[in-house]
Amino acid sequence: QVQLVESGGGLVQTGGSLRLSCAASGRTFSIYDMGWFRQAPGKEREFVGSINYNSGYAYYTDSVKGRFTISRDTSENTVYLQMNSLKPEETAVYYCAAGTRYRGASAKRAPNEYESWGQGTQVTVSS
Repeated sequence: QVQLVESGGGLVQTGGSLRLSCAASGRTFSIYDMGWFRQAPGKEREFVGSINYNSGYAYYTDSVKGRFTISRDTSENTVYLQMNSLKPEETAVYYCAAGTRYRGASAKRAPNEYESWGQGTQVTVSS
């Protein structure tokens, strides 16, 4: 198994920035993809973006393109989500996830394509 620990959440004003971190441990050699999801109260878990852990190619949902950046440091087994120009509607618990089974080369967008999940970190954007 892969264990994930998120950090970096907090309170930020509209238009501000936050950088989330997700540190992986355990069977990190088995990671194919790392994804970021968010879930607001009363809403479904939403795909934010993902990164192919080997190539570094990142894919984003349309609503965050140009504002969010996913990167990884393989030597530290850590993935990052840089969030800029944050909006109040993006207030949510943010989760990182690791895909540890080969499911093809395409970006993984669905929660059931990931096997390990972090505990979540709260991001609040004040209006």
